[in-house]
Amino acid sequence: MLRFSRSPISCPLPVASTWRVGWGPAAHLDDATWQEGPLALAINPAQTVERQLALSPSRRYVVVGDIWLSDQRSLLTELALEHSLQPSDIQLVAAAWERWQAITLTKLVGSFSLAVWDRERQVLELGRDPVGARTLYYTVQGSTRWAAGDLRSLAPYRSNELDPIALRDYLCCAFVPGDRTLWQDLRELRPGTRLTWPGDASQLYWHLEERLETESQEESLAWHGERLRSHLDQVVQDSLPDAPVGVFLSGGLDSSAIAALATKFHAHPVHTYSIHFGDPYPNELEFSSLVAQHCGTEHHILEIPLRQMWEELPETTAWLDDPIGDPLTVPNLLLGRLAKQQVEVVLNGEGGDPCFGGPKNQPMLINQLYGTISPQDSLQAYLLAFRKCAADLPQLLKPDLWAAVQHEPYCFAEDLHSSASYLNRLMALNIKFKGADQILTKVNNLTRAAGVAGRSPLFDPRIVELSMAIPPQYKLSGVEEKAVLKQAVADLLPEAILKRPKSGMMVPVQAGFQREWKRAARKLLLSRQAAIAPYLNQALIKDWLNYQGDPWRRYGVKLWLLVSLEIWLKVNLKQR
Repeated sequence: MLRFSRSPISCPLPVASTWRVGWGPAAHLDDATWQEGPLALAINPAQTVERQLALSPSRRYVVVGDIWLSDQRSLLTELALEHSLQPSDIQLVAAAWERWQAITLTKLVGSFSLAVWDRERQVLELGRDPVGARTLYYTVQGSTRWAAGDLRSLAPYRSNELDPIALRDYLCCAFVPGDRTLWQDLRELRPGTRLTWPGDASQLYWHLEERLETESQEESLAWHGERLRSHLDQVVQDSLPDAPVGVFLSGGLDSSAIAALATKFHAHPVHTYSIHFGDPYPNELEFSSLVAQHCGTEHHILEIPLRQMWEELPETTAWLDDPIGDPLTVPNLLLGRLAKQQVEVVLNGEGGDPCFGGPKNQPMLINQLYGTISPQDSLQAYLLAFRKCAADLPQLLKPDLWAAVQHEPYCFAEDLHSSASYLNRLMALNIKFKGADQILTKVNNLTRAAGVAGRSPLFDPRIVELSMAIPPQYKLSGVEEKAVLKQAVADLLPEAILKRPKSGMMVPVQAGFQREWKRAARKLLLSRQAAIAPYLNQALIKDWLNYQGDPWRRYGVKLWLLVSLEIWLKVNLKQR
């Protein structure tokens, strides 16, 4: 067990931003919205009760949660309710639960984490959406259980003990994958899963799997592109509010496609938002400006100086449930604040790479094609493909800690060795873990922190399911990635966007540690009082800060990952 007892960094934790519930003999909440028998639940006081809590028509079921349904129409039709009624999303879920109970989860399309209290049977059901656009955490204290839509709400019910396996996995991936959290006694409910109390029984209600149909495999790229386009048209329209909307626009294929579809269907102004880091650092403004002009959006460009990146990191980190070592966290928050000046809802292009065969899959595919790795080595190759600290673990972790976690299994193994086609195995891994545990939670938490609602149409479960039914050769065709997505939106975008290679957002972290952040990073990471000091080898970290000992010159990415971890730990430590 790893226990922290360090002084917290001077950054206040945000207030709990979602619902929370306790079940059991010791379940009591001073700010309870509903207290009944063994159940106590509370909601976010900053939002209206009607958006967070509802009773079923018979008042048997109490539903609390964070719910956004992208497709209300289908549910209204199946319930035989008038579409003109316009119930809130949570009211609609309560009505559906009265009809179908837990089967309701299979009928919901959108983003949600929720709890349903059956007042008659005295049973509590927890559920999370299929792709993990919303989070749900829980813990057990004796005979009492606690759950919430965010990790901060469970802070009173956890210790300061760190999960050593979660720490290992974070260093490999820059996020914590699977059902673990960085805290030893808190767990995350996986996407597409429901959990029942009493009994602690969890059950998958949605399973991501390859669905290659014989007939469709014989169809052409054009046919699959047309089918994908039909889905994209519907999903983007479902994501649009009845008001101006924003789109985070990098100039890459994915965000450009969303911007083009939004302007095609929206009757209100569409605002697009791009970033750069100032001279002399590379940027993609040439491409994002081209798309904005082509689509006729109201375009906004934000410059983020490297000094501001560092200054904003503590507050950004405080909004994350688990640490995320992605340098785009700070830009996401700042871009959300800019968007808040014009819109309440902002779309993004997240999901294109995991669903349609982005270039990050290519190293693993090359290894598999040429047989350069054995099946037993494929897990290590997958970890190395993240290009973080997997190869450094024997030196980076203290010897006793490395000995404790070295042979512990990783959560990726089952999917990596499934019977699906190799590309679809990699895509499933990216959707289930990087999607749910990094991308979507980052989008949700940081846009919410900025006061806007972030939506990711390419991660809509309808798109995700379709992607697993598209033949692999139409996702990664030779050296051309995302061939089917390009086919689907070819009529909407300039040729320069369709043909440009994927580059990714160019966050200059290497230059940041060399020019702006080195002194502050040394003070933070090499201090005897650092929260990471008992667990990581500070001599190796010192070498990285001196740009030594890393032949691949990934210092910047690794140091940002460590800085994010250190700040997150200090922000979240409890005083005892």
